[in-house]
Amino acid sequence: MKIVDRFKSFFNKDINNMTEEERIILKELGISDVSNDEKSEVTYFTCIKILGETLGKLPLKLYQNTDKGVVNANNDVYNLIKLRPNPYMTASTFWTTVENNRNHHGNAYVWCNYRGTRLKDLWILPSEDVTLMCDNEGYFGKENKIYYIYRDKKSNKEYTINGDNILHFKTSHTFDGITGKSVREILSSSVKGGLESQKFMNNLYESGMTARAILEFSSNLDDKAKTRLSKGIENFANGSKNAGKIIPIPAGTSLKPLDLKLTDSQFFDLKKFNALQIAGAFGIKPTFVNNYDNSSHSNSEMEQLSFLVNTLQYILKQYEEEISFKLLTKKQIEEGYYFKFNEGAVLRIDAVAQADVLTKYVNNGIYTSNEVRLMLDRTTIEGADILMCNGNYIPVQQVGNQYNMKEGVKVNEKEEG
Repeated sequence: MKIVDRFKSFFNKDINNMTEEERIILKELGISDVSNDEKSEVTYFTCIKILGETLGKLPLKLYQNTDKGVVNANNDVYNLIKLRPNPYMTASTFWTTVENNRNHHGNAYVWCNYRGTRLKDLWILPSEDVTLMCDNEGYFGKENKIYYIYRDKKSNKEYTINGDNILHFKTSHTFDGITGKSVREILSSSVKGGLESQKFMNNLYESGMTARAILEFSSNLDDKAKTRLSKGIENFANGSKNAGKIIPIPAGTSLKPLDLKLTDSQFFDLKKFNALQIAGAFGIKPTFVNNYDNSSHSNSEMEQLSFLVNTLQYILKQYEEEISFKLLTKKQIEEGYYFKFNEGAVLRIDAVAQADVLTKYVNNGIYTSNEVRLMLDRTTIEGADILMCNGNYIPVQQVGNQYNMKEGVKVNEKEEG
């Protein structure tokens, strides 16, 4: 079977949808049906979601440095990755999936499927099934060359892929420069703490927000009888379906609830602090995880800019360098071609601010009117390709010359004549 067919099978995983009966059986066996996956922790999930969706909505452009400056470029590789890197994914979905794998596993791998010298499509490899091998002795022709080994779980076959045909994106948490470590690996205790706090809240909801209670009885009961008695009362006391109902208890017994106050244990303060720690590790600002304690309109705007500079800039630069180096030929790189994400899509502004900025560009001779019209998705018009500038501006070297002019002739020249 071809290797590309193995990648297709990666998308056909069955989803385990348990019925209510199956959940009851698991609960009776003492097995929790609450997921232990870190992605189910809301702060962790939100951070990965924000980074993945942000990268997915940024347009990837191909540019070329020329003698006249930077111009938009186009080639077969760009036409492939700007719309549909493979038959099953749009560009937005593709880069979002790559970023999700990079953040969750620490490394994301994309196989470049070439037919001769032509790039046919790009396939995302499951990160947990890829390992790296370094040929230190040069057994395969080149010393210290890196190869990627993909193991297909279904057939238990291994495929060795040349490092030049793999786009490898890693996190900034790398200690060897080759592979990255994920936030969940480094801050496993914090992420698991968030999961445990979520499980605690789920158990409270399942019990109808009922705290633990002490069951007092006068007769002597063996362990089995005690267990049977407590379970019988739990069936009437726990769960949202029993909220507000009367609890029947045997004669001679009494039920005394233990007072449980989440405020006394500072549960929500600790939960919020843990969430901010996880978000900070991802470079996500508090307002992005719905923490508006110290936010304002201007503060939120600055957080958006800080998110671009302090978080996204490194990520985008790494993607641009890897894509340009692996997908462009040496000749194209020498001719000034390079890939770049348009991060301006993150800093979308309102119509009034946009009009003010574009007007300044035109009035100061930076953009022509037609260039601005293209930015606004409008057609160009005839005669609007001329750079305009305010006539009141003059070079510094000519300041004061206007005062030495009289009827179009310099004063000093008229006196000399």
